[in-house]
Amino acid sequence: MPIFFLFFITPTFLHAQGDLNQGADKTDKIENGEVKYPQFQLKGLLQARYLESFGDNVDVLGTQHSTGDATQSSFDIKRMRVGLNTKLSETTEIVILVNLADFKSDTKGKVLENAYGKYTFNKYIALTGGQFRPAFGIEELVPVDIIKSFDFSNQYYEFGKNGWTSFQIGASATGAFDIGKIPVNYAVSVLNGNGKNQEMDKDNGKQYSSRWVFGLSKEHKINLGLNGGFGKVFKEDVFAIGADITSDFKLTDKFSFDLQIEYKQGTNHNLYYSLPVDGRTDNVADYQMRGIYFLPNFRYTVNYQKLTALELSCRYETFDPSYKINSNVRTTYTPMVSLEFGKSYTGRIEMGFEIDRFDKSIPGTTTYDNDLFLIQLQLRI
Repeated sequence: MPIFFLFFITPTFLHAQGDLNQGADKTDKIENGEVKYPQFQLKGLLQARYLESFGDNVDVLGTQHSTGDATQSSFDIKRMRVGLNTKLSETTEIVILVNLADFKSDTKGKVLENAYGKYTFNKYIALTGGQFRPAFGIEELVPVDIIKSFDFSNQYYEFGKNGWTSFQIGASATGAFDIGKIPVNYAVSVLNGNGKNQEMDKDNGKQYSSRWVFGLSKEHKINLGLNGGFGKVFKEDVFAIGADITSDFKLTDKFSFDLQIEYKQGTNHNLYYSLPVDGRTDNVADYQMRGIYFLPNFRYTVNYQKLTALELSCRYETFDPSYKINSNVRTTYTPMVSLEFGKSYTGRIEMGFEIDRFDKSIPGTTTYDNDLFLIQLQLRI
């Protein structure tokens, strides 16, 4: 029934969305040969899902219930984003992004996601200030609506809790240049490190991070990324490092294969300070997280009526939130098949599983083995 429901409503949404895009294309941005400012670009994203858990009394949010009273099937709105990009001049822009789906639960620290201004001097340097996603890996530079899986990786969210990824408040300098024939992109950021929508920094310490991306092959789009960061949290030293590689091979005119591999390691000070004083060591460096994932994706271009392409991916990830003390590795398999409608994932239907396995399952928590089936409808403008 959920499959029938999604396939039934998709053509209607896609037709309506096509009308919106046609209207946007008619917007006149040039007058008397000169570009007019300000320019406004409205963006939107809907991700609606059907979830079914096959775990042992595990609900659709991943929590195990010892009493057996668990909600194991549900419809859900994962994201309902509305964004506005305003270009004030050729060099200055303001970006706002909110997620209205956050209103379904406690909104404290939620809803507002992007809220920043950016000034571009030239291709070598641009300055960003406000609330944004600092560059510290592959996923930070890719919107969630065009990733090759249902959602970001486990390591992305855990490093976000520790102030390195996801939406943070601070400032950043970005740019690009060449070293010989090798193109280089860089980002240097300084952040509060305590997440989005906070009144002020939780302490006087700041977190400094940097990302460097080297283009090794233009033909196959092979890029090597290196990440590093350090800082202080409640006067304790913290760090994070990472490395990643991406590639995209065109096998035939219609068939392509791309691959992402990413490794991260760092201090899990968020875990450390969440523990009672008598339940942790005296050294925050004893609590370190690390993880790696592989995300291969096969794409076949169809271009039949409204169907643009068929994609097949399977992310494999291992993540340990504290590999030195009380190690408990989480292994996640995410096989997914995706049908794309329109260009640039204008419409998308995704189907697959999130399969979680822990070294030690803990009853009554989200640290418990589970098999979650998902069908996700995505529409974006």
